[in-house]
Amino acid sequence: MFKYLKNDLPASVVVFFVALPLCLGIALASGAPLFSGLIAGIVGGVFVGSLSGSHIGVSGPAAGLAAIVLTAIGTLGSFENFLLAVVLGGVIQLLFGVLKAGVIGYYFPSSVIKGMLTGIGIIIILKQIPHFFGYDATPEGDFSFIQDGGNTFTEIFQTFKYISPGATLIAVIGLGILILWDRVLTQKAKIFKLVQGPLVAVVVGILFFVFTQNNDFWRISSDHLVSVPVPEDIDSFLGQFSFPNFGAILNTEVWITAFTIALVASLETLLCVEATDKLDPEKRVTPTNRELLAQGTGNILSGMIGGLPITQVIVRSSANIQSGGRTKLSAIIHGFFLLISVLIIPRLLNMIPLSVLAAVLFIVGYKLAKPTLFKQMYALGWKQFVPFTVTVLGIIFTDLLVGIGLGLGVGIVVILFKSYQNSHFLHIEDRSNGRHKLKMTLAEEVTFFNKGAILKELDAIPENSYLKLDVRNTRYLDNDIIEILEDFSEKAKTRHIDIVLVSERGEVENPDSYIEFFKLWPKSA
Repeated sequence: MFKYLKNDLPASVVVFFVALPLCLGIALASGAPLFSGLIAGIVGGVFVGSLSGSHIGVSGPAAGLAAIVLTAIGTLGSFENFLLAVVLGGVIQLLFGVLKAGVIGYYFPSSVIKGMLTGIGIIIILKQIPHFFGYDATPEGDFSFIQDGGNTFTEIFQTFKYISPGATLIAVIGLGILILWDRVLTQKAKIFKLVQGPLVAVVVGILFFVFTQNNDFWRISSDHLVSVPVPEDIDSFLGQFSFPNFGAILNTEVWITAFTIALVASLETLLCVEATDKLDPEKRVTPTNRELLAQGTGNILSGMIGGLPITQVIVRSSANIQSGGRTKLSAIIHGFFLLISVLIIPRLLNMIPLSVLAAVLFIVGYKLAKPTLFKQMYALGWKQFVPFTVTVLGIIFTDLLVGIGLGLGVGIVVILFKSYQNSHFLHIEDRSNGRHKLKMTLAEEVTFFNKGAILKELDAIPENSYLKLDVRNTRYLDNDIIEILEDFSEKAKTRHIDIVLVSERGEVENPDSYIEFFKLWPKSA
């Protein structure tokens, strides 16, 4: 694992700078103490990173759970009661892992996963535009479309009334540094691959803040800076930890919240695993059941010491991949960076302009949602492009899980439509002597989804016809289809249609009973 330290260390620095404001922002959006977001980030990096089988996934507090957390804290009456729900949610996730529920992630179509990545990329860019210009009305990590009586786009329009010259200038400088580093300098010398552009942009941002503090026009106010809790001594630091109230373990609402957290966190994790595996340049496959066990362990630990719920998260994971991360070491190191920085340099962290971090996230978002991807998906045909587009739009105009649900729904409709089309092939072989000779070949698998198409074809067969029904290649035939054939055989007698059933055992003319014939299926075919 240490063989790739030269790749993982620079990547972990970038992930740290991406994770820091997100940990704080998600805690703020969740109505929880800011320190709880940092705890979740540290546990997600150090502990879940160590236990996970994912090479490039990064775990921490997730924006998708912010609304659930905000509601649950109010419903359960105290943050300590909520922490108990987080611990119990982790236990339920362990149970999911033991029951091999990780296979669920493999049932999401590739078009939906690509749509998820693209939608998140666009959301990152849209949500960072206000921060880029120094308008920080909405906390980092709030990715929902509807917010504070407005929406994502109304906030962008509102931004232009509150532009901060200093925040905007350093954001533009930071973005320039990132583009120069990525497109030019990394091609010139190895030192520019070791020292990452985001680190340089952040250092320049801190220097800009320091040197413009006394300039009324260019100064950056504290509202536009990272805001890490600053403990005065070790006692005040330890006082930031909270602990679950186990006295509420019989509270039904606690268990409902725990199951909700476990279900949503597991689903987000499995979707992220599927997405990061697609982004992984080495195409490694993450063991999903082990991932659920790692996430469950992480949530138990996070809840025990006052942290938010944890999932694997695509923003940090994609930043890790784009920055050259190769193994889980980058995720683990980023967790230690969060811990060390909170302990040792919280005041220095509080000098980082949020607009510079917005520039870093702009690059992350663009790499997830490159315009060329839309062209590639369109070229694959409507069966890929439509679910992809619906997923993207659903994520932008609702939220992550709703968008994925819409894309999955459209994907299922497409599958059903194609299944309807491909259940059989009907050929007219001969029309001589006034009698239609037809051959219907059933597909390899024919299910109740195909009932409509097959019924339509059988009903359209004219009287006085001769039908060959070929099932030689069919390996699965649903009982619903067998019943259709049984009913049609009765109709065929009155319509003078002769049926020859062609199977691997030979040809049978006008079988007495299709149900009896297919009893030994698939051997009878």
